[in-house]
Amino acid sequence: MTNKDAPPRWDRKMQQRLARGEAAALGELYDRFASLVHGLAHRVLGDDRAADGVTREVFAHVWENPEAYDPKQGPLRSWVATLTHRLAVQRLRATETAALAHDSSGSTEELERKVRRASVAARADYIVTSMPAPLRAALELAYFQRRDYRQTATDLGVTEDEARRRLRLGLQLLSTAHDTGRSGGAE
Repeated sequence: MTNKDAPPRWDRKMQQRLARGEAAALGELYDRFASLVHGLAHRVLGDDRAADGVTREVFAHVWENPEAYDPKQGPLRSWVATLTHRLAVQRLRATETAALAHDSSGSTEELERKVRRASVAARADYIVTSMPAPLRAALELAYFQRRDYRQTATDLGVTEDEARRRLRLGLQLLSTAHDTGRSGGAE
């Protein structure tokens, strides 16, 4: 592995500390990622209590299985987000399947559509929070404040070409939220 491909040092150290059973490492990991985990779980499940449960499950899994994270596959943040997404989708499926069995007012197709929508929304949220600040700022101006690329350029103090580039890149990143075939997909 080349230096360019080496995982961030913090990620490797954190995994080693967790593998040694350092409770302080789990606390540090929780402080860093709890809002991400809870937010993603809530986005999928739409319920604070269920999101709390998934958050506990995620950190318990990380504590019990630190070796499951492979630094060569990407950042620890992405692995934790993928784990959160998988566990939240599992919980959503279990909850909705139980509801279907109880009232039989819906169908399995409706359940799968609901799971897909929740998955795409959670991935989009993660992408937006993870993208570089200049791209996120351009998208926020264009989307929430209804600015065109010229107004965005003025507001950000950049050229119009740079504003268009930031908007295009931000939208390209967001479009990947629909990619269910990528690693860490819907399940």
